[in-house]
Amino acid sequence: MKLSILIPAYNESKTILGIIKRIQNVDLGEIEKELIIIDDFSTDGTREILKSMEDDKIKVLFSEKNFGKGHSIVKGMNFATGDLIIIQDADFEYNPDDYPKLLRPILDGRTNVVYGSRFLGNNQIPKTKFYFGNKFLSLLTSVLYFSKITDMETCYKVFKREIVKGMKIKSKRFGLEPELTSKILNRGNKIIEIPISYNPRSVLQGKKIKPIDGLKAILTLFIFRFSKN
Repeated sequence: MKLSILIPAYNESKTILGIIKRIQNVDLGEIEKELIIIDDFSTDGTREILKSMEDDKIKVLFSEKNFGKGHSIVKGMNFATGDLIIIQDADFEYNPDDYPKLLRPILDGRTNVVYGSRFLGNNQIPKTKFYFGNKFLSLLTSVLYFSKITDMETCYKVFKREIVKGMKIKSKRFGLEPELTSKILNRGNKIIEIPISYNPRSVLQGKKIKPIDGLKAILTLFIFRFSKN
């Protein structure tokens, strides 16, 4: 079995090598790891770092301009050959040591989709606009889609590759999270959430999502709730 790890990266020169090393050090037993890094036209030296890294275990894809996270993820999905896919940010907010417990519900045959929830467990998350925005979006998702979700915006989404086969993702930026969730639930899939560790970073430290992205996420949830595409 193979796990494709999609890593969208934009101006992450300070962390990209570190997160790759952490991923490589995770023991998944007999599960093979396929790293697919998608550079979204970085300008801080990330591209130069990645150009020297590609080998038979790491695929590096370069965008010709800055499109956004959603575009990068879709691009990575098209190159993924694993039985399973997980999305991994290129900073240190999410810990790859959580991979084994995220994979377990799928390996046990209990579901085809797992989300890592930052709000389950004992994470100390600052009560900022991002916190309350995520809480609201997760509640809205639960209400609209009749499915209990505590962290819709989580990066850690794990699923069988067949789940997204033929799925057309339209969102280019952070709208990927609500659109992907909407389409997963519309296809009748059950999402199991697993508590994960989380080390939040601030805007000054490189966090890129903005309040306007939250408003777009609300609209996306409504649009795809009543869409067949």
